[in-house]
Amino acid sequence: MLAAMKLVLKWLLSSAALLAVAHLYSGVQVDTFTAAMVASLVIGLLNTFVRPILVLLTLPVTLVTLGLFLFVINALMFWAASEMLADFQVTGFGAALLGSLMYSVLGLVIDSALQGLFAKS
Repeated sequence: MLAAMKLVLKWLLSSAALLAVAHLYSGVQVDTFTAAMVASLVIGLLNTFVRPILVLLTLPVTLVTLGLFLFVINALMFWAASEMLADFQVTGFGAALLGSLMYSVLGLVIDSALQGLFAKS
């Protein structure tokens, strides 16, 4: 029960983070909170299922670039989600790179806050 509550809370906060990215950066647009919820779900699913395959396939490039290529993979996942959804738009790869960086930083803050919140329970 506690794990399900943590998952739902993380999803809602990630959706709010995506809205914050769209508010702070004009290269990312999200129409509604519902669209942000769907987009954060799609980004999460892409990161869970597609990203590990891409990381494995691009391991040599990632090693040569000392891990910097992982930023490209994150941007591709962010961009792919925007291509799948009508209410979530990213204007180009540069916008996807910056938007995914902002979204990742907010995600780290959310994870840290939730870890502290649920560790006391």
